[in-house]
Amino acid sequence: MAQPLVMPKLGLTMTEGTVSRWLKAQGDSVSAGEGIYEVETDKLTNTIESTVDGTLLKILVAEGATAPCLEPVAIVGAPGEDIAALLNSGSVAAPVAQNQTPTAQAPAAAQAATANTSGRLLASPATKKLAKEKGIELSVVSGTGPDGRITLEDVEHYLATPHQPTQPEVKATPLAAKIADDKGIALTQVPADGRVMSKDVYAYLSAATTGIREEIIPMTAMRRVIAKRMSLSMSTSPTVTYDVSIDMTAMKDYKAQLASENVKVSYTDLLVKIVSRVLLEFPLLNCSVDGNNLILKHYVNMGVAVALDDGLLVPVVKDAHLKGAIEISGEIKSLADQAKKGTLSPDALTGGTFTITNLGMFGVESFSPIINQPEVAILGVNAIAETYVPVNGQPVAKPLMKLSLTADHRAVDGSVAAQFLARIKKLMEKPALLLA
Repeated sequence: MAQPLVMPKLGLTMTEGTVSRWLKAQGDSVSAGEGIYEVETDKLTNTIESTVDGTLLKILVAEGATAPCLEPVAIVGAPGEDIAALLNSGSVAAPVAQNQTPTAQAPAAAQAATANTSGRLLASPATKKLAKEKGIELSVVSGTGPDGRITLEDVEHYLATPHQPTQPEVKATPLAAKIADDKGIALTQVPADGRVMSKDVYAYLSAATTGIREEIIPMTAMRRVIAKRMSLSMSTSPTVTYDVSIDMTAMKDYKAQLASENVKVSYTDLLVKIVSRVLLEFPLLNCSVDGNNLILKHYVNMGVAVALDDGLLVPVVKDAHLKGAIEISGEIKSLADQAKKGTLSPDALTGGTFTITNLGMFGVESFSPIINQPEVAILGVNAIAETYVPVNGQPVAKPLMKLSLTADHRAVDGSVAAQFLARIKKLMEKPALLLA
């Protein structure tokens, strides 16, 4: 019996989601547990799996359209099943589309092959997996599904039919493969010196668009949210950025001593631990503004910015002030890994009281980070650079790192910000004080 698939509620704060891409076309068979579409929520993209077996009879929410949580986005049922009564019952919404409403199609096996004029290789994840396992480049397989979609049967037919050997499997980075797939490019078309990198795909795209002076690229859901939040932050908070240089000699030694005991932590991990402690001493840096009130937080939920290919996420280490450096390190690694895989829960992005963002690995020496609302401060971490400083009248090279604190002047005066940075500087230059 036909039944609707609904927009899932992936977190306590999620109210709606945007369908960014359908992994199945109308008329395709689907299995329970198989990815059927991708949904964007706030700053996340998640692959949503089908909960039932059957055929995708009707797409109700087109790519790029938004649906409230628990509202239907598609109908799955038996091949050829009549769903008119379900559509007219009011239990499912009318189809939502950007340009036109998708029409229900009969199963692919009962249709004649139609041409794919988009230039993109249309195939389900299962079809792509089979082709990869068999070493087949999908661009050489003729698709008989709707709009020229390549089905599992097409790949199996190709394997059973005599043909010229396909080209060797192209080695590519995951990011390069994703970009090529999104743009509908066969990796065999991309010139590369060895393994295909993302820069090779972009170079191929650039060469293919020679003569085009401008191009309009719609913002992703993540980029739209970032644009909205950053604009809101700049218009809400009167900010000042304060810089201080830290002599990292003692911290480098401290980190090396931990490593000698097989305790591997990063400078960011240590900073989260140190800053979490200092924030309890300076609650004005760990508050939020609510009208004419300041809400002081006597706990620290530390946001740690994670850079992705198409934006930025800030997962939160909850109650960081109660955790040791090793536990913090493990949690940050886990959160960052989930963020890069797109499996991070929306709840992991909420509740932050302060944020640390590190651009040191990119060689940045100073910048003015933008506050992550409704917090009142954010700490930017910069590169460690060998710098000559006077010691007893002689120039001595020291590993210096600059910290950049942006604070909301509604809650944090310059003197408070300066004292906060001075305390962090003291603990970083004399880490033995952490035991005091």
